[in-house]
Amino acid sequence: MSERPAFLDFEKPIADLEKKIDELTITAEKSGAKSVRTEVAKLRQKANQALADLYQNLDPWRRTQVARHPDRPHFKDYVEELITDYVELAGDRKFGEDAAILGGLGRFRGRRVVVLGHEKGRTTPQRLKHNFGMARPEGYRKAVRLMDIAEKFGLSVITFVDTAGAYPGLDAEARGQAEAIARATERCLTLGVPMVSVITGEGGSGGAVAIAAANCVLMLENSIYSVISPEGAASILYRSSDRAKDAATAMKITAADLLGFGVIDAIIPEPLGGAHRARATAINSVGNMIEKSLYQLDGLNSQAVRAHRAERFYRIGRTVAEISAPELSAPEDVTHINPT
Repeated sequence: MSERPAFLDFEKPIADLEKKIDELTITAEKSGAKSVRTEVAKLRQKANQALADLYQNLDPWRRTQVARHPDRPHFKDYVEELITDYVELAGDRKFGEDAAILGGLGRFRGRRVVVLGHEKGRTTPQRLKHNFGMARPEGYRKAVRLMDIAEKFGLSVITFVDTAGAYPGLDAEARGQAEAIARATERCLTLGVPMVSVITGEGGSGGAVAIAAANCVLMLENSIYSVISPEGAASILYRSSDRAKDAATAMKITAADLLGFGVIDAIIPEPLGGAHRARATAINSVGNMIEKSLYQLDGLNSQAVRAHRAERFYRIGRTVAEISAPELSAPEDVTHINPT
């Protein structure tokens, strides 16, 4: 039996069925009884249907949990499967190396590219090394350096976004975190080469936007993209992080919501049960959508690429402005903070 990804809390009924299937499978292998194999097949069908029903209409909070699943494909997985001749480039040439954002040169399906993104790590040592995907200023300055290289040599840029946000520590603030994020965002917007970004898990605040202000922003079906985490928003709005579920719903952080606002350009469907259940399939789907997006940008000169990107973000502003005020108003029971 192949190793399965960890089950989330709301997947407990599926976990119970899978456990029973495993037990019966072992029994069938030992006894060879046809009746047991038949029962296993029935339970497998039941488990698949239950999984399909569960994932058909996930609420925003459950999608947040799926987006954070530790077994979802990470930056290194995408590079391994989609990028050939990859050469990693390290350091910001100003302070040091930051392992929360990785990047380098390579080929994507025959096209020369610069690729970069957040890496969270899977094991505890890896997570500590990559700081859980939360970059310090040197990470964003490295991203700017890579984008400068892309422009100099006429290479398309592909970014993979998966971070809870930029690192908020004292050392990061002391080295100019806000300025580094602003410079990275500015560099995205001024690039004269095509740029495609994919929200693969969490797209948290400015830490995400800093490498996602692209010509085309794609989003995996069960990813989230928001100005703050649901827990953080709940602490501010409701004065209790226990109401993160309510905040997730009010914030409109899912792919479907953001497609409606024009914040993203397309949703990439995930395999049944989430990208973590079939990583290779999910990565291939991401690759196909990136290829399609880059193809649509082919033939544009640097001036046209910048104009295309600028119009995209102007359009977001116009779309949001057209939405009725009641739809954007805060829930009635939020805590109103006196600015004085």
